Amino acid sequence: MTDSLSAVVARLGDALGGVRRLGVAFSGGVDSSVLLALAARALGREQVVALLGVSASLAADERTAAHAVARDLDVRVVEVATAEMQRPQYRANGPDRCYHCKDELFATIDARVVREQRLDAVAYGENLDDARRPDRPGSRAAAEHRVLRPLADLGLAKADVRRLAGELGLACADKPAAPCLASRIPHFAEVTPAKLRQVEQAEAALRRLGFTDSRVRHHGDVARIELPADDLVRAVSEPLRTAVHEAVVAAGFRFAAVDLAGIQSGAFTLPLVTVGAKPDEWHHAGPVAHSSQPQTPAAVGTAARD
Repeated sequence: MTDSLSAVVARLGDALGGVRRLGVAFSGGVDSSVLLALAARALGREQVVALLGVSASLAADERTAAHAVARDLDVRVVEVATAEMQRPQYRANGPDRCYHCKDELFATIDARVVREQRLDAVAYGENLDDARRPDRPGSRAAAEHRVLRPLADLGLAKADVRRLAGELGLACADKPAAPCLASRIPHFAEVTPAKLRQVEQAEAALRRLGFTDSRVRHHGDVARIELPADDLVRAVSEPLRTAVHEAVVAAGFRFAAVDLAGIQSGAFTLPLVTVGAKPDEWHHAGPVAHSSQPQTPAAVGTAARD
């Protein structure tokens, strides 16, 4: 897709025909920020509201950054407190965890926010590439709640969204993807507030050490750290090796393992799902689903000792 920014705004306006006031499910990531910016241009910023879901799975740094993006766009933010942690299916952390999280968010928006904010529709930032992936159960919740997905419907893939973010001058244009904190916990290991706090604390400490793109996967006592390939040697070399170890231990882990496979999007979910798979088929997907022990695939380098 090589449409100009003005052409994309015009096409979005056509796609939103009949929508005067739009709520955008907003996280401060590139996809939802681009959608927010485009909608503000197409409808007018007074007619667009950024709906920021807030719960234990949202890191404090991400919450602050999201407000900054919306402030730059001069779009109002409405925080939507969600209670997915009260859902047993969410805490059970199957491959459909994202479905229960998004269902909670959109149900809360439907029940309260749509009326309070006088919204004609709600949209979210799914792009064309994500719409084609099998590990996005949240998209099913969006469809059930009739949430619009304008980026995907306009044929905008990840690369298009990144390009538009740069043209729009968004502060998050080069920001790495930042999935929710619960994505760091292996499937079928319970999601708890304590685990989410550990992950958040460890990743925040890594950012302060200069690792701006990281995942700290929670495997019980072990923190499996995923970094871009260019950062691997730096992380296990002094003086940062000791600093990484201390940061992870301070977050409540006993061991710090650096994964030589690097950053792995969908690392826990993709091995367990196929297009059209049903929940009763997940347990046949491989050893991760069956094992009650923490799984650490490809974690072969450590920065900690007994």
